[in-house]
Amino acid sequence: MATNRDLFGTARKLPEPQAPARAPKLTTGTPDEANYNASSIEVLEGLEPVRRRPGMYIGGTDEAALHHLFAEVLDNAMDEAVAGHATFIDVVFDAEGYLAVTDNGRGIPIDPHPKFPKKSALEVIMTTLHAGGKFDSGAYQTSGGLHGVGVSVVNALAIDCEVEVARGQVLYRQTFARGLPTSELVTVGKVLNRRGTRVRFKPDPQIFGAEAHFKPARLFKMARAKAYLFGGVEIRWHNTALNNEGGTPREAVFHFPGGLKDYLAQDTQGKTMVADQVFTGKVVKPGGHGSLEWAISWLADDDGFVHSYCNTIPTADGGTHEAGLRAALLRGLKDHAERVGQGKRASVLTADDVMVSCAALISVFIKEPEFQGQNKGRLMTVEAARIVEGTIRDTFDHWLAGLPSQAMRLLDWTIDRAEERLRRRAEKDVARKSATRKLRLPGKLADCVNTSAQGSEIFIVEGDSAGGSAKQARDRANQAVLPLRGKILNVANATKDKLAANQQLADLTLAMGCGTGTRYSDADLRYDKIIIMTDADVDGAHIASLLITFFYREMPKLIETGHLYLAVPPLYRLTQGTTHVYARDDRHRDELTKKVLTGKGKIDVSRFKGLGEMMPAQLKETTMDPKKRNLLRVVILPGDAERTVDSVEQLMGNKAEARFAFIQERAAFATELVDI
Repeated sequence: MATNRDLFGTARKLPEPQAPARAPKLTTGTPDEANYNASSIEVLEGLEPVRRRPGMYIGGTDEAALHHLFAEVLDNAMDEAVAGHATFIDVVFDAEGYLAVTDNGRGIPIDPHPKFPKKSALEVIMTTLHAGGKFDSGAYQTSGGLHGVGVSVVNALAIDCEVEVARGQVLYRQTFARGLPTSELVTVGKVLNRRGTRVRFKPDPQIFGAEAHFKPARLFKMARAKAYLFGGVEIRWHNTALNNEGGTPREAVFHFPGGLKDYLAQDTQGKTMVADQVFTGKVVKPGGHGSLEWAISWLADDDGFVHSYCNTIPTADGGTHEAGLRAALLRGLKDHAERVGQGKRASVLTADDVMVSCAALISVFIKEPEFQGQNKGRLMTVEAARIVEGTIRDTFDHWLAGLPSQAMRLLDWTIDRAEERLRRRAEKDVARKSATRKLRLPGKLADCVNTSAQGSEIFIVEGDSAGGSAKQARDRANQAVLPLRGKILNVANATKDKLAANQQLADLTLAMGCGTGTRYSDADLRYDKIIIMTDADVDGAHIASLLITFFYREMPKLIETGHLYLAVPPLYRLTQGTTHVYARDDRHRDELTKKVLTGKGKIDVSRFKGLGEMMPAQLKETTMDPKKRNLLRVVILPGDAERTVDSVEQLMGNKAEARFAFIQERAAFATELVDI
């Protein structure tokens, strides 16, 4: 009875092989069939299949495929380090375009191969597909390459390749070109302080193009990433190329005892975290039969990412280990929510809600991994999902229980993401319905005829009276009017429940059409100019402040893209005979009296109690006619974003003592205003 071994080496039975089916009898047929015979079948020998179809082995002939050659050679050196036979790896990129990778491991065997006694094991490995030391689990407990095509493919696609092996204090060398030996295996001589393998090669321009060459910055990043994945190895970087693209260091040493925790700290440097403490862990299976390491955090202001690895191989397309990670984090958060009485709120969570801002690194070392494709972009080992989920789930439960405040912060954060997702879905449903029927808009909105945002503007006014005057004064072609009832909710100190229940804010959001927060879309904004038009008094200024706060908190991009304005309505109308002018405030009134109304006769001064008391013609003439009006654009000054946040929080937040301190600091200024 045949046996096989599971992920960590446990023996299991395999089904008995079935007898092969009999070959069908040959029959004569059409002339085309007769011409298609055994002589039509081409047999490619050695590494010729790689040169004919490189895409089958490295994914193509583009820049990514070119750098995959480096990954294959580096992976072999890393396998020696992970197996405990090598402590350092040297990477040298030189001025001639050659790349050399050296390790101090055991060195490729150089004795004659039992199956090919006229060739050394080194030559067999370099010139034969599916030849290597990774099929027999006795050579490597865990390794990155199990297809046996790595270094032979590099050799096949290199115009020149040189391999040096130091074993038993003797140095051996053999050279190759385009997959074929160009020399015998020669003994160079005695070496006392050297052991391991050195592979130096240059990509073939016939395959990758005459202009193709390695990018130092990309090589540097790949080498550094490998050092993070195995804390016990030291990778030494040397760049002697004359053209140093990317400005990489000439010399560097990568050694990261902290492993993935150091890697995550480097990738998230300068970014704000939802939880202060990083969720990290490492579990090694007994007997060296595998291990699992992870480092996870959640970003407050950026999209998340997941970088996964199997036996130090980057799995760019994910796979079963990532599936296990997603399941573990989702289940762990939901279970924690149940423990703290938030189970109902967390019931809407999905794995996407947990992962949308999650910055995660996960690395597994397993026996005989199964990948999808020769370039190993996706891990397919089914058992990896179960092992990763079970291991991380238990540790995550303890992490959440030990950090209750951070756990609650993370739970609230992910639930917010879920609620945003549900709101986006509802908005998409509304947009889909609007294709067959007109979108429902606030009942008091007097929309304009122009259906395009370009050239359209909306006036947000206080009360029905002002709204009535504005509707009569507007140009219906491109000016809309939305009356609001009194002072809107202060969003800076309101709870999310109050925000969701407020009808005025709902009407305002619906009229804009662009969504709020992370759902904001400038392309969906229904108007080019949003104009706040309130009375020219203290109450009007307060309402304008509340509206600006709403847009700043809920639609900051609307301000950043220059769509928000303040109208400047007059407070006074001054008449002298047949001349009349309008004044914005007391100071402007006095200025007009002295400089403009200089004729004889009494000056009549009338004060507008509000926009509703202005005749539509007056409102149009002073405030709404684009040819005569003045508008103030609301902007956030460059480099002043942090100060703006502090000011909004101080003046509009829920700390009354902050506003009191603001008034006290400016008491002298207030006195000066009164004295004018």
